[in-house]
Amino acid sequence: MSATVPEVHRAAGRLFLAVGALCGAATVAHAQQPGSGMTQGSIFTCTTARGQHLTSDRYIAECADRVQLELSPSGSVRRRIEPALTPQEQLQRDQRRQAEERAEAQRRDERRRDMALLARYPDAAAHDRRRTEALAQSEAEIAAARRRLADLAQARRKLDQDMAAYAKDPAQAPAALKVQMADNANAVSMQERLLREQEDEKQRINARFDEERQRLDRLWGPSR
Repeated sequence: MSATVPEVHRAAGRLFLAVGALCGAATVAHAQQPGSGMTQGSIFTCTTARGQHLTSDRYIAECADRVQLELSPSGSVRRRIEPALTPQEQLQRDQRRQAEERAEAQRRDERRRDMALLARYPDAAAHDRRRTEALAQSEAEIAAARRRLADLAQARRKLDQDMAAYAKDPAQAPAALKVQMADNANAVSMQERLLREQEDEKQRINARFDEERQRLDRLWGPSR
């Protein structure tokens, strides 16, 4: 039985789609080759691992692991095709690129930091003045702690005198006196800790300003 006209049309349509799909797959496969996109009339040349010199009108698969050149008909180099990377080489290249990106980001951060420093401290006098202001609070805290320790030492001497009356039997000392002595000892310990902390803070402040000064001396230049 002969096919009807609609059936012929449907069969032709299926054939057209199949041919189109094959052509599309071939195009994708060609685009994935290192030699894809070559100019008409290109000549590919390379030397294999065995030292054999090869020439072809298309990408040379035997030289995938080495450099090959794409030449024009006149012999001039159109492009240099680098060897395909192994997974390990690709990983190493990605790691190098990431390291370079991190280094560049760090350089940008340092440039921003330098600009901020210059805006804050246009000259040495401004930096010295800010250091003095930053240290003033710690020095005030240190002075207050030392005054408080002196007061506590004086109070302790009075408590020791009161406690001397019970030197033969300290257990007989009044409970209130014992509490006062314990409170005095705790207060001394706290003030000594605060004093150490403020001395450490002064060191941190000076270290920070010393580091800034080294950068600023470079940024200011010899004219400053």
